[in-house]
Amino acid sequence: MKILVTGGAGYIGSHMVRMLLEQGVDVVVIDNFSTGNWNEEGRIIEGNFGDMELLEKIFSTEKFDGVIHLAASSSVEESVLHPVEYYKNNVLNTLNLLDVMIKYGVSKFIFSSTAAVYGEPDYFPIDEKHKVHPVNPYGQTKLFIEETLKFYEEAYGLSSVSLRFFNAAGASPCGSIGENRAVETHLIPIILKVAKGIRKNLSIFGTNYNTKDGTCKRDYVHVSDLCNAHTLALKYIDEKPGSHIFNLGTGSGYSVKEVIDTVEKVTGKEITVESKTRRAGDPEKLVANYEKAFKHLGWKPLFGLKEIIQHSWNWEQNLQAQKQRMKMKKNAPARSQTFDKQALTFSAI
Repeated sequence: MKILVTGGAGYIGSHMVRMLLEQGVDVVVIDNFSTGNWNEEGRIIEGNFGDMELLEKIFSTEKFDGVIHLAASSSVEESVLHPVEYYKNNVLNTLNLLDVMIKYGVSKFIFSSTAAVYGEPDYFPIDEKHKVHPVNPYGQTKLFIEETLKFYEEAYGLSSVSLRFFNAAGASPCGSIGENRAVETHLIPIILKVAKGIRKNLSIFGTNYNTKDGTCKRDYVHVSDLCNAHTLALKYIDEKPGSHIFNLGTGSGYSVKEVIDTVEKVTGKEITVESKTRRAGDPEKLVANYEKAFKHLGWKPLFGLKEIIQHSWNWEQNLQAQKQRMKMKKNAPARSQTFDKQALTFSAI
């Protein structure tokens, strides 16, 4: 099997590529490295996943069995400030990708969507029957593609699985891959940077929510569990062609304070916190019902919050060494394979 992974050098993408390679899958990655890192073995093409000229070169040369689409602009706050950029990248570029897939007869598409499509939830845990009403451009762009996939199935026979992530978290258990963003917005990496002494304190936005300790409650799902769902989804549409949607979460939410307490137990470090007012658009609870994924994909999360934090802590402690390794890989002479007039290359890193 040969799979194209967009965004394969990013946080989730790097774990995805490693899992596929371990399963014997031939993987080609396209990534523009706007947020990703040179941190995984494999064949990598540097470029934008929506570049039609580049896509034509790739698809005319490689025969793919399917595409796992992880590349996206994914910050809720940024999407509110710069919606046009989100519609260009998440919608227009994805439509370009789908068009080239159809042209070259690639009929399996695994789409990384988001729980942000639900907006303000009416009940918990949230299942796939819950109304979809995004409250930010990021969620809206993901919902647009989900809805488009239904029509592409009818018109072009494209089979797809849209996976609605809740809060992706964690790192590889050995600590060799993890989150490494220039501007970190995710709760667990921020708390761990406080534990390492890189940040002075953690800001808690809102302590008067209707939860047991007054802080927001979220469903954290391990990145390895998310990647496993993608591999199961590929197998599923072999047997069940069509357009499908599944939630990916654990069904067990944790409050900000519960996450802090767990970090303190895992690291042995005290976390200094600073209470601030609520942020606009932050729901008090987001917890998934993943029964549909369990029933149809045979998927269930294997890692809980403690393992998520332990694996993330392993990564944080090794981060400086990993950064040096990534730098050496990126700067090292790459083996390459030129296969057209424009000298498009695969880098073996």
